[in-house]
Amino acid sequence: MIGRLSGVLAAKTPPQLLVDVAGVGYEVDVPMSTFYQLGAVGERVVLLTHFVVREDAQVLFGFLTEAERQAFRQLVRISGVGPRTALAVLSGLSVAELAQAVAQQQSGRLVKLPGIGKKTAERLLLELKGKLGPDLALPSAGAATATEAGSDIVQALLALGYNEREAQAALKALPAEVGVSEGIKLALKALSR
Repeated sequence: MIGRLSGVLAAKTPPQLLVDVAGVGYEVDVPMSTFYQLGAVGERVVLLTHFVVREDAQVLFGFLTEAERQAFRQLVRISGVGPRTALAVLSGLSVAELAQAVAQQQSGRLVKLPGIGKKTAERLLLELKGKLGPDLALPSAGAATATEAGSDIVQALLALGYNEREAQAALKALPAEVGVSEGIKLALKALSR
């Protein structure tokens, strides 16, 4: 099947891309984490892919990293979790954040994602335990706290109406060990310029 695409980014309409590979345009659905890391239309792009064939559709999903693709494949193996739900999970959480939520059994982080209810979140935590790979080992306690603070800051900015790209850019400009409330204040100050 189609395992990788290398071509020119012809169009970007979230969450779908059109990738021109030697004159053939492939429509590829990607998680928002991949979407925001891509360059502008007209630039070269290389995507790892997962091809889903169903009775009523053939859909190609793309990822910038192998970790994202592996997490997607683990998610779609879970009963009741389809490709769209898996894409929503990877759009709302990075693979490291998902691995952390699974390791710490934090169903609350998953319930915040669109299309994930309490029962689905609990099933995800149960089914994914130990399956997201050793390369996604838990960060140290300090790093975990910083990751949680960063996630909370981004969620606050999204709730205030900023888009994901603006929120992530503001987060990158913050000091590493900033607290949530101070981080939100600094991010809002930076975004208002």
